[in-house]
Amino acid sequence: MIDFKPIKSTYLFLFLVLNFQLICSAQKLKLINKSTIKDSIPITPGAERTELYLKFFKGKHIAVVANQTSVIEKRTEETGKRAFVHIIDSLLALRVHIKKVFAPEHGFRGKADAGEIIKDGFDTKTGLPIVSLYGKNKKPSAVQLKGIDLVIFDIQDVGARFYTYISSLHYVMEACAELKIPVIVLDRPNPNAHYLDGPVLELEHSSFVGMHKVPIVYGMTIGEYGKMINGEQWLKNRLQCELTVIPIKNYTHQSLYNLPIKPSPNLPNAKSINLYPSLCFFEGTNVSAGRGTAMQFQIYGSPFLTKNIFSFTPQANEGANYPKYQNKICFGADLRASENLNKLDLSFLIKAYKENSSHEFFNTFFTKLAGTERLQQQIENGMSEKRIRKSWKKDLEVFKKVRSQYLIYK
Repeated sequence: MIDFKPIKSTYLFLFLVLNFQLICSAQKLKLINKSTIKDSIPITPGAERTELYLKFFKGKHIAVVANQTSVIEKRTEETGKRAFVHIIDSLLALRVHIKKVFAPEHGFRGKADAGEIIKDGFDTKTGLPIVSLYGKNKKPSAVQLKGIDLVIFDIQDVGARFYTYISSLHYVMEACAELKIPVIVLDRPNPNAHYLDGPVLELEHSSFVGMHKVPIVYGMTIGEYGKMINGEQWLKNRLQCELTVIPIKNYTHQSLYNLPIKPSPNLPNAKSINLYPSLCFFEGTNVSAGRGTAMQFQIYGSPFLTKNIFSFTPQANEGANYPKYQNKICFGADLRASENLNKLDLSFLIKAYKENSSHEFFNTFFTKLAGTERLQQQIENGMSEKRIRKSWKKDLEVFKKVRSQYLIYK
């Protein structure tokens, strides 16, 4: 006689497993659909929301802080292709009275090297005077702002403390606060806003690559950051600027956003922007972060990392007239196929330090980038990444509370 009990039990087990898999698949599909719907809603930067800010310009003499990223997207009905109009051209077409343009590091057209001194001049297309806010003249002077009623700030940031556009914002706000000139920030998405991480800057190490007590990755848009500068009274003499932020539409800090225009010559794509906060530490070492190649901030290497197979040879190119190790073979790592980061990754830096055959790995710029002497000391003392990260925790918790007061987006 056949015993059907084991067979029934087997069928029951298979039935339950199959149902569980179907439920999981349905839930997964539901999540994917939600994500797809969310990501399919177009994100509208503040610059494109002219209905919110044109009213402020009537009868005013305007100065604009802008560079190559200061664009408004226009889709042609015939082809549907993306096209971009510069904010200057857009405002002039709307008969806004622009008197001059202020340009940050890398210049108005965004082609200059990091650290290259930009001279004042005139825009060849519009004839407008361009005043450099890099080099000795980081802060607009009273003379340069004479006759200006309102300043517009429209610059794409990438959310790293040592990316100098937030420092330019600080000085613009400070100059305008002193002269009682209102500032309007046309907010733009931060492609690294999905996390905050890194050592919080110690004020004794403040510089143009780090002015405020914030971590390396601070998880805020430039508009939110401007509100924090104001609210925390970080301007000289604790002044506060008359600040208006034109918000981004359909945006959260978790939104996926690929920048339509590269924000600077050596951040050519989304991968370089994602890796930038972690790889920029190499600027303070004897390791190249790929300047002088077409893979900037997606690779790293030096002549002193000969244990590695991957190699590249930096050569002069746009944005790197004199790259580190020009025409010399560098050995290191290619990170172009790596997963996107949601934290500040120290593993590249620690690995390069351990494998480096030179006795002079760090230079004095490293402390400015890190905002503290401790990180270099921790690496030199052989501290693990886990322990280093743990040492940031207390300061990060304090910053999170400060940050939360100024958030515009979830």
